[in-house]
Amino acid sequence: MRAQKARRIIGSAIVSAMFCIDLVSAEQPKVPVDVGVFPQEMRTFHTEADGLPSDDVWAVVLAKDGQVVTRTAKGDVVLEGGKWNDRGQFANLLAAKKTVPTVMRALVAKAGAVLAVARGPEGQAAVGTKQGLFLSDKAGTRQVFPRHGHKSWAPTNVTVSYDGLGRLWFASYQGAGCYEKSKWTLYTGAEGLPYDDMTAVAGGADGTVWFGTAIGAIRFDGSVWSYRQGKRWLPSDEVRDIAVDAGGNAWVATASGLSFIHFKGMTLAAKAKQYEDEIDKHHRRTEFGYVIDAHAPAQGKKENLRLTDSDNDGLWTSMYGAGECFAYAATKDPLAKRRARRAFGALRFLSEAPKGSEHDPPPGFIARTVLETSSGRNPNARGYTIEDQLRKKQQDGYWRVYEPRWPKSADGKYYWKSDTSSDELDGHYFFYPLYYDLVAETEKEKSAVREIVRANIDHLISHDFSMHDHAGKTRWSVYGPKDINQDREWHEERGLKSISMLSYLNVAYHMTGDMKYRKVAKELRDKHSYHINVMWPKYQRGIGSGNQSDDEMAFMAYYNLVKYEPDPGLKKMYMASFANSWRQEEPEMNPFFNFCFASQAMGVEFTNIWGTFDLSPWKTWLEDSIGTLKRFPLDRFDWRHTNHHRKDLTLLSDHWADAYDDKFRGRGYR
Repeated sequence: MRAQKARRIIGSAIVSAMFCIDLVSAEQPKVPVDVGVFPQEMRTFHTEADGLPSDDVWAVVLAKDGQVVTRTAKGDVVLEGGKWNDRGQFANLLAAKKTVPTVMRALVAKAGAVLAVARGPEGQAAVGTKQGLFLSDKAGTRQVFPRHGHKSWAPTNVTVSYDGLGRLWFASYQGAGCYEKSKWTLYTGAEGLPYDDMTAVAGGADGTVWFGTAIGAIRFDGSVWSYRQGKRWLPSDEVRDIAVDAGGNAWVATASGLSFIHFKGMTLAAKAKQYEDEIDKHHRRTEFGYVIDAHAPAQGKKENLRLTDSDNDGLWTSMYGAGECFAYAATKDPLAKRRARRAFGALRFLSEAPKGSEHDPPPGFIARTVLETSSGRNPNARGYTIEDQLRKKQQDGYWRVYEPRWPKSADGKYYWKSDTSSDELDGHYFFYPLYYDLVAETEKEKSAVREIVRANIDHLISHDFSMHDHAGKTRWSVYGPKDINQDREWHEERGLKSISMLSYLNVAYHMTGDMKYRKVAKELRDKHSYHINVMWPKYQRGIGSGNQSDDEMAFMAYYNLVKYEPDPGLKKMYMASFANSWRQEEPEMNPFFNFCFASQAMGVEFTNIWGTFDLSPWKTWLEDSIGTLKRFPLDRFDWRHTNHHRKDLTLLSDHWADAYDDKFRGRGYR
């Protein structure tokens, strides 16, 4: 399990179309699909460091020629040739944003401060003030009280704008509204508006509209709401003004600078390349290239990055390597193959480093991670002394007290970390068969993978389905029937542990052809009901009690459990469990979950006493996955983002559902 930390770059390879699905059905989208070029959203900040007179930006407007004019606390400037210059001739342009037409002045004189004035394409005008919305058109000049269905508003703190289609938009404390063909449409959280403490509005040429709020910016294209909050998008959250250029890009004024949120044409292949290049440049540790987080001392700057070991180096490198295996299978790109091979070398070393050391664990043990002894840091000296561990034991009754937590390798070049968890094994067993099937070509290459898997699975079997290091039974790599079926402390994990162990055995049989692994799996089913455990994978104590990393690892294990299960009846049984788990995850629109499930579930039917049911993913799975891949930001810093104040969040339904009824499926938030 991994805690997200601020100010770090998260390396991430796109796994798009990497499950090599080739599916066609009447109800399902055709796969593979050519996504082509799409508009990739990104942002550029402009501050004093970039030439603004002040970070305190009050207003922004576009001149007729498209020039960006900005008013700051220290003067007005215009962007020319990539530089901010003081030209002094744009005061009237900025003033026009609040200059009330003569015909409306008497009407709005007592309506509080004027916040915005907009002029329509046919001579109409709208004025937003502290106390109301006013309109002048062919029907006359009047204060407007928008009405839509059961909603009737007297909006306050109003800003206004016309879009390129001639529609009037307003933003207010109450929400947002659009006036088209003499009819109002009003938007609140119930209609998808993310937040309603609004400060600005700007309509685009194509009808897309941008809103400013006290906590972030919002884009609405007529069907999809997109919320942009935090330093991934804005120098500071309170938006003071917005201007939209002819390309639909937004200039957003804040108290800490100006943000240019813009789009460029990109393909998923180019996006994946950018991510992978970032990983190669910033996220590799040791000569083996373990893929790991990079910690940045300064926000947003890829300078003096710090790479440190983590308990999950093996897991992250496995998942990265799996993506490269899929990439090579889909593209035959030699670089993807080299990256997959490097990942295999790194993971193999976690099996090699402990061998022959002074604290030699039983054969087949896999270390969590390694650290060079030349680093100058002794990882046992801080946090892992006996005194430190005894203190941890007082707070955590399951903590194992022993030394050394980090033994040295036989050659003295590396420390290797013991007490390996099931998280790591789930990653290793996800990667190895993919590398074996999709990348390894020669018998020598395949044999190297096969022997790692054989050694580890034999280790688990001989130690009552648990991993043992030099000090004994590890804390988390526990899969035995005495533990998960008979120990109350492990009871709630028996579903996930059963999925993992049966999956490992299927992988071992697939690679070795050794029937003993089928016999062991059969014994776990017949004597200990592991297949029944699979049907109930997780226990969760209500909303918010789930663990995302558990789901992630469960899907890796499900994938191999189903893919390599030779018994058709068991395969369908496992698929029923997989389907129920996927339906819990479907609203997230997670490409990994969707591709992993769809690659195994398409066209599969499951029959029980209530009938026969199609377990195929719902037909939106591909659209949702591609949409998420497009929306992943290019900026890989882990910026803070908050959602607790949002008005568009939908309360969950009552705590019941029919697993075979699809009317409960939902869509995630963008």
